[in-house]
Amino acid sequence: MSVNILEINNLNCSYNGMEVLSDINFSISTGDYVGIVGPNGSGKSTLVRTVLGLMSFDSGSVTLFDSPLGSFSQWERVGYLPQRIKLFNPNFPGTVEEIVKLGLLTEGGKLAFAPANKKELIDSALEMMGIAHLRKRLIGDLSGGQQQRVLLARAMVNRPKILILDEPTTALDPETREHFYSLVEGVNRKEGTTVILVTHDTWSIGKYANRFLYIDKKIIFDGSFDDFCKSDEMTAFFGEHAQHLICHRH
Repeated sequence: MSVNILEINNLNCSYNGMEVLSDINFSISTGDYVGIVGPNGSGKSTLVRTVLGLMSFDSGSVTLFDSPLGSFSQWERVGYLPQRIKLFNPNFPGTVEEIVKLGLLTEGGKLAFAPANKKELIDSALEMMGIAHLRKRLIGDLSGGQQQRVLLARAMVNRPKILILDEPTTALDPETREHFYSLVEGVNRKEGTTVILVTHDTWSIGKYANRFLYIDKKIIFDGSFDDFCKSDEMTAFFGEHAQHLICHRH
């Protein structure tokens, strides 16, 4: 049965007195794979940070798993992969296994699961991401694509119900980026994990996500990527040339 995991109503956010998001309304159901795109400064990361309780909002409501954001406490049900460039020091002397294990820590720094489950969960996450053979390697010795697999395993180790990724492919080359998108698609389809992925890569996310959300301080479009590309209204909004650039790879 499909139920709402996330529901946002009449959300308004500002930063330093400037409006960032205006009248945002949408809900996300179990099993959705939602790609959120938009230009720089459009409020995409603000939206994600607000959903995660990392930013306050001016008005409206955010509900996670039927709980108002202010009283939501089951954060182990939410996996998060922030922008890679801001995430960690690549020279941090931690192994792949140790980095993934960090995903089991609660906000208070305690293990979220009993020790009996710990190894099983870590092993499962490593296998899911195809990096079990790298478990004793230092994170700094890996390629960018391998590092992203490790960080995705860390986000998935709790087996969250929803996975939120904020610009996860910015530093990756095109081939590695495609592999990463395919990996996330597998998490969505095989594991049944609901996915929200913020990106500038409109073509790729359009291929993989079942829902396309275009934001520029407000929601410009919410639907399938195919419908977006065929929409006369969106063509009029962006202009025919811009619409072609958004919907086709060059």
